[in-house]
Amino acid sequence: MEKLNITLVQSEIIWENREANLKKYSEMLAKVGKTHIIVLPEMFITGFSMNPEKLKETMDGPSVQWMKNLAREKNAAVAGSLIIEENGKPFNRFLWVFPEGKIEIYDKRHLFTMSGEHLHYSPGNKKLVVEYLGWRFCPLICYDLRFPVWSRNTENYDVVMFVANWPSPRHHVWKNLLVARAIENQAYCVGVNRSGTDGTGLQYLGDSALVDPKGFASFFGENEQVKSFEISYDKLHQFRKKFPVLEDRDEFTLGAANSDSLI
Repeated sequence: MEKLNITLVQSEIIWENREANLKKYSEMLAKVGKTHIIVLPEMFITGFSMNPEKLKETMDGPSVQWMKNLAREKNAAVAGSLIIEENGKPFNRFLWVFPEGKIEIYDKRHLFTMSGEHLHYSPGNKKLVVEYLGWRFCPLICYDLRFPVWSRNTENYDVVMFVANWPSPRHHVWKNLLVARAIENQAYCVGVNRSGTDGTGLQYLGDSALVDPKGFASFFGENEQVKSFEISYDKLHQFRKKFPVLEDRDEFTLGAANSDSLI
């Protein structure tokens, strides 16, 4: 598909309240027309909570079922992260739900140690590239944005996608790194951040965005909103052909970290 519509959902997440958040998203998305992808923030049904024992779900839980129902209803992929338990371990897991119900997953690699995320969640060790409607997407989560080696475009993806709860004290970092990731990877960069204040008192200024491969960005501002963008496959690949930066990228192999193989 040459042109694709991506819908970004920037919301004030109701702290640790699954039912209220799912109701809110259903209302926010009720009037969304034809789109191909709907992207929700990191931990979109709880906020960035360090209480997985209370909030965890399984892959057949109510929030995953809600995503599947939405994907089927809108005939669009639905993406976002939530707290999932698998084999007795909690993960901050990105789910990409296809309209027909198939799901692909990415578990957050870089856990935010300054908040103790590494003490409550298990890290992932595999990147994911999703193929959808002829496009290639690389989904990542929040703190991953700070690590350019992990997000480096070695898989020839077309869109790199970050879902986040990125707080206001480092808001300028969020905006600058989204632009950097788009430029260095010659890819569209999608960033979906929350707004409002969480249960710990942290404030979030939103500024979800679509950044094009040349680094030109459209930022939301801080209010709750749903906004759709159209991206062009032809424009992306014509730019790469005209200015083939990726052909000169360095080759490397990631080694082990935290006793888990990254390759």
